[in-house]
Amino acid sequence: MTVDAHHHVWDLTVRDQDWITGEELRPLRRDFTVEDLQPQARAAGVDRTVLVQTVTVPEETPELLALADAHDLIAGVVGWVDLTRPDIAAELARLRDLPGGRHLKGVRHQVQAEPDPRWLLRPDVRRGLAAVSDAGLVHDLVVVPHQLPACVESAAGHPGLTFVLDHLGKPPIASGEREPWATAVRALAALPNTVCKLSGLVTEADPATWTTADLRPYADVVLDAFGPDRLMYGSDWPVCTLAAGYAEVLAAARELTSELSAAERAAVFEGTATRVYGL
Repeated sequence: MTVDAHHHVWDLTVRDQDWITGEELRPLRRDFTVEDLQPQARAAGVDRTVLVQTVTVPEETPELLALADAHDLIAGVVGWVDLTRPDIAAELARLRDLPGGRHLKGVRHQVQAEPDPRWLLRPDVRRGLAAVSDAGLVHDLVVVPHQLPACVESAAGHPGLTFVLDHLGKPPIASGEREPWATAVRALAALPNTVCKLSGLVTEADPATWTTADLRPYADVVLDAFGPDRLMYGSDWPVCTLAAGYAEVLAAARELTSELSAAERAAVFEGTATRVYGL
């Protein structure tokens, strides 16, 4: 039993993915559907997934919830809600009343695109995060390394809200550098209300030449800092396809965790995601 705690889908005939720009991302400029993912997930032994938002428009989250309602593979959704809207509590309640609304497990904002490195600490954002906490949801963090100190402050300021760090905070794997990323990640992990996704590594490495050995120093940092009970596997499909296939990404994660006990591996590949997202 394996949970893929992080993947996306999109249909370009429904909505443009305006972040897919440039030659490097050109292979992603096509539709990726649940029907595309399902046979790959089943073949890899993945029986449940968490579907994560990609664009900051209010129409996307209801669509993701409807997909979860229609497909047994999708056990949870991390959607997008404007954290700064004054009626965010009512909006979260509205989403939960929609078809598939019971699958809403968390909220994510593209913090990595915010020019203010302390965006998470704005008063209006803090109010929004408090509403997410009150709703019993979690908050996924998609950030780059220089934004991690604000994540630490934000998580410390909302002890009742679980913060899930996507993609290890996007360390500079391709360059081989570890600091100041590693120190900041350890500071975040020191807070008990934080969790990390073992995801997004192959695309932070050199997509053409990466090896598991390139990824290991970064995986080892989060394994040591968070521990298996606060670490969860995610494929980041289809973004991962820029560097590796679905089964290849899972195989790399299994190799990176091969020295763990059976119980610890079960936490990384199923237990942590099931508990944190209430799957």
